[in-house]
Amino acid sequence: MKHILTIVLFCITQYSFGQPTPGPRSSTPSPAGPRSSTSTSPAPKLIVGIVVDQMRWDYLHRYQSRYGPGGFLRLLGEGYTCENTLISHLPSFTAVGHSTIYTGSVPAIHGITGNDWTDQASGRPQYCTGDSTVESVGTPTATGKMSPHNLLATTITDELRISSNYQSKVVGISLKDRASILPAGHNPTGAFWMDDSTGNFVTSTWYMKELPEWVQRFNQLRLPQKLVAGGWNTLYPIASYTQSTADDVPWEGLGSGETAPVFPHDVAKFYQHHHDAIRSTPFGNTLTLDFARAAVEGYSLGQGKATDFLAINCASTDYVGHEYGPNSIEVEDTYLRLDKDLATFFDYLDKKIGKGNYLVFLTADHGGSHAINYMKANHFPADFLQTANIKTGLDNFLYKKFGVYGIVLNSMNYYINFNLKTIALNHLSMDSIRKETVSFLQQQPGIQFAVDLSNMAANPLPEPIRQMVINGYNYRRCGDVTFIPEPGWFSGSARGTTHGTWNLQDIHIPLVFMGWGIKHGASFRTIHMTDIAPTIAALLRIQMPNGCVGSVIEEVMK
Repeated sequence: MKHILTIVLFCITQYSFGQPTPGPRSSTPSPAGPRSSTSTSPAPKLIVGIVVDQMRWDYLHRYQSRYGPGGFLRLLGEGYTCENTLISHLPSFTAVGHSTIYTGSVPAIHGITGNDWTDQASGRPQYCTGDSTVESVGTPTATGKMSPHNLLATTITDELRISSNYQSKVVGISLKDRASILPAGHNPTGAFWMDDSTGNFVTSTWYMKELPEWVQRFNQLRLPQKLVAGGWNTLYPIASYTQSTADDVPWEGLGSGETAPVFPHDVAKFYQHHHDAIRSTPFGNTLTLDFARAAVEGYSLGQGKATDFLAINCASTDYVGHEYGPNSIEVEDTYLRLDKDLATFFDYLDKKIGKGNYLVFLTADHGGSHAINYMKANHFPADFLQTANIKTGLDNFLYKKFGVYGIVLNSMNYYINFNLKTIALNHLSMDSIRKETVSFLQQQPGIQFAVDLSNMAANPLPEPIRQMVINGYNYRRCGDVTFIPEPGWFSGSARGTTHGTWNLQDIHIPLVFMGWGIKHGASFRTIHMTDIAPTIAALLRIQMPNGCVGSVIEEVMK
């Protein structure tokens, strides 16, 4: 009996729900807990979560010889890096990644299945943070009609607020609404994002009735205009860049009004009429981190008795990546400039909060694929998945099978969404429609797998793709059939690139912890994005988020 009980207990401790590779959930360390040699506080005064949008893992090392000592190299030299951190859900998009990082959960549970999705009950499109019940604050436009109400699980920031009886201050910051709102959780001190019509940071009535004075003062500085005034040229001589022989190539996108994707980029000219022009430059990251410093001052973050949390998204890396692709001087220059901005920011925190008194983690919401035409030019297998044509072709195919037109509502996030009202009115069989849809998709160029999500057992999907599909599927917000492109194929345009697939360039992300309680080191075992929130919870001795399926990264706790 004793041996049977031992075996049962062992099996329970080995079980980790929702992970492609099960692993043991760590027990919480002793109350004394880990401390870095420079730590001067029993708990971190401030946690700073930095999500670098579309940062592939290899960027940590690809430009390492060009980084200065105070930014990425400081993270690697002082912190603990998890070199094999993977996303375990599909699709790999901004809203999904941020929600997963901060909930420790997966889209099937936290509900954020894309930046946009189709509500299956109504057939209507839904933006991840769109909320018609709230009003904009700081702008007359609808930019501020946003909230976290679609997020179904608590975040680590929510749990911090609850554990401190709301004495902990939590602030979310990004150029993107979704990347500030979702990390900040349901009941933060505030979340702020940029309004393209003015270039100002704004918020919504979910959080407050008017902008705090410190935000108003920051907006009055008109920093975006000042940052772009000199245009965008390379930080160093252009000949020293990795991609210096390929500045003018047909697979890179064009900035507003440009005729060629080459330096210098006359951002100031276009900013006058299009304030969103700063997003696709490294200066958007500079602006974001300047605003983050203003938030530390304005809310006195890290100055009280409770641990505060500052959630930052550096979004310009995503815009630049989409515009020019990973193999561009623009992306390289953006990371070299971000490195300097991070060094400045860390130096500020050292002086303001005290070195060892704050905890930083840096990661990404997703990676980014190589531009398709770059791949083709270098003789790698790749091509465009024409989802609009697939939708039209499928609709015609199903019309011939069932005699009813308009069965397909749309194709979104690699899901096929059906017009459920049309199907019901015509008394059609959903099982038959799904079966015929899978049959059609399997014949399309560039589609490797097509999956009837109502019958996963019948789909011969290899791991880890199978688990990623399951983790990403929420039946209220996802279509009945999904399809997986071949490696190198995705739905995109001839210029620039995107992300969203299961392939490693999209799901292998950096993860580094530095500061309070963290010893220097590195791990090369497989770790998942869902493990970040439970690790922060363990460090703080607070409850994990209520939808969390991740495991504590034990190496970080040591």
